[in-house]
Amino acid sequence: MKNLESVLIKPAGPDCNMACTYCFYSSKSGLFPETKIHRMDDSVLKRMIRQIMHQGGSNLSFGWQGGEPTLMGREFFEKAVNYTRIYGRAGQTVANGLQTNGILIDKNWAEFLYEYKFLVGLSLDGPKHIHDRYRLLKGGKPSWGKVVRARDILLNRGVDVNALSVVTDYSVRYPEEIYEFHKNNGLNYMQFIPCVEADPLHPGRIANFSVTPEDYGKFLCKIFDLWVSDFKKGTPTTSIRWFDSILFTYAGMEAPECTLQKECGKYVVIEHNGDVYSCDFFVEPGWKLGNITDGRIIDMLNSPLQKEFGLRKTDLPQECLNCPWLKHCWGGCPKYRQYSPKTNLVHPIINTSGTERAQNKKATYLCAAYKIFFGHADSTFKKLASKIP
Repeated sequence: MKNLESVLIKPAGPDCNMACTYCFYSSKSGLFPETKIHRMDDSVLKRMIRQIMHQGGSNLSFGWQGGEPTLMGREFFEKAVNYTRIYGRAGQTVANGLQTNGILIDKNWAEFLYEYKFLVGLSLDGPKHIHDRYRLLKGGKPSWGKVVRARDILLNRGVDVNALSVVTDYSVRYPEEIYEFHKNNGLNYMQFIPCVEADPLHPGRIANFSVTPEDYGKFLCKIFDLWVSDFKKGTPTTSIRWFDSILFTYAGMEAPECTLQKECGKYVVIEHNGDVYSCDFFVEPGWKLGNITDGRIIDMLNSPLQKEFGLRKTDLPQECLNCPWLKHCWGGCPKYRQYSPKTNLVHPIINTSGTERAQNKKATYLCAAYKIFFGHADSTFKKLASKIP
């Protein structure tokens, strides 16, 4: 039986105050046609936190994402923190993470986030020409100035900030510029997210702003070299989340990042109305586990449907099973198995069985990227792992 340890929460659903070209979540508003504005009300918030605190273990992780979660306002999060205290058991700890575009961040937000030790993931793709390529405000205006202002406010107050940078067809050309930009501006924790999405104008085809596997592989290699070159006395001075997780696998441990684990399904996503889904990338009717108003989160986490979802990741083609890097990536995130670099087409992974399920046995779109990267970084990872006590 899986323990309830981590929950991803969408308090404002797919609503956002930006209009990023590559956003995959804005279309989820179609799941809730009865409402135009999506906000988690107090009854759902209270029920959700009560369940998590009562059913969860000693160490719990709340990930607040969107859409844009700050649309809820600080008062909502003050209530959330208070409810964890009311419903928590003696000895329980809660780690809160907030992923934000930064547009609404001000000194009052920074004070709150600092006081309650929130880890903030700030969506910042890099320097202005890179960030403003696809991360636009509604109406098509650039957002870089507002986001950089939010970064500085957060860092000046001492908030822990992680840069979240999407790697697109454009930004993939500038690995060194992006890395140095973040590092030189105080963002020593970085996460790079490969952009591979369906074309909103031509359903079934991969969007032109998506990164190619080969280009992404080269990008990772350059970022890796920069990361290693900044070591001091054998210790990293910057943190690249994906590299940190891979190092666990070289040390014979399970990677903290779910995309590098053997199976999926160790956490759930809770939407603004209490609907519970299998994964952030699969908020779809076929992977809806239930609603917190008529079921227990722990039961949904351990339901047959969630088990089925988790095991889907192990449906690997022979190409993967024979790969020397299998134990380091386990086929990557199933999201990227929906895309074919050979045909440029999208093949959604839906809740099916039998013959249709067998068709899902595909290597990840990013397979070539991973092979390029591991071929480049393998020996260094082995050396680093050998020094872990």
